[in-house]
Amino acid sequence: MSFTTSDVVKLRKLTGAGMMDCKNALKDADGNFDRALEIIREKGKLIASKRADREASEGVALAKATEDKKLGAMVVLNCETDFVAKNENFVAFAESILDVALAQKPENLEALKQLELDGRTIEKQVTEQTGVIGEKLELSFYAKIEAETVVAYIHPGNKLATLVGFNKDGVETQVAKDVAMQAAAMSPIAIDKDTIPQEAIDKELEIAKEKYRQEGKPEAMLDKIAQGSLNKWFKEVTLINQAFIKDGKITVKDYLVQNDKDLKVTAFERYSLDG
Repeated sequence: MSFTTSDVVKLRKLTGAGMMDCKNALKDADGNFDRALEIIREKGKLIASKRADREASEGVALAKATEDKKLGAMVVLNCETDFVAKNENFVAFAESILDVALAQKPENLEALKQLELDGRTIEKQVTEQTGVIGEKLELSFYAKIEAETVVAYIHPGNKLATLVGFNKDGVETQVAKDVAMQAAAMSPIAIDKDTIPQEAIDKELEIAKEKYRQEGKPEAMLDKIAQGSLNKWFKEVTLINQAFIKDGKITVKDYLVQNDKDLKVTAFERYSLDG
């Protein structure tokens, strides 16, 4: 069975594989288009298995909110090299996964992987793209936020992204963006101290006590001194208590109150590929 150049182009469009890979697949399939498609996908599985032990520490972190700003989602798609991370086809593939997440609101990462994208599961698509690109790919993170207003922020370079949810509808765009950029720049671990896991607080308290113990502070004073250190830590790691990056004289909470006394952050997500 013969094949034409248009068959090669069609196969390339469907799979994203190179022209020569598509031509060779059609040749191996004796011109049978469906079989050639299978060959390309099988190649992806083979390459994926061979690269399973490779480290995929590069990639993109993308976030986006729906048009009505009631839902936001974030995905992280990893690859092996920064060269691939900057490839427009790789970024477009990650964006297509993000669009599926926004449309179908899966509960977790595993559920997202099982959703369909262009007729096949996202998990299979990632495997196939490993064959096309020639690097290990991994969909490693997914999160979503539903709130009255959700804003998404992607730092230039696609290595860092944030999502922030607010308790009120119609939050001023600049205000929402400022808080999302604050979360990106200052990497808070919680909204306020009440949302920090107790084990994290206990660990920080022990670290502070040991530090002052090593400095020779009296044992009887350690709890009080460490508590002061802990309160300083709360201000550094909680989003609303951090110094506002655009005006260090006020906190993020002050900034929110200045714009709307009832405005509050209800949730946030942050992911950085740089640690």
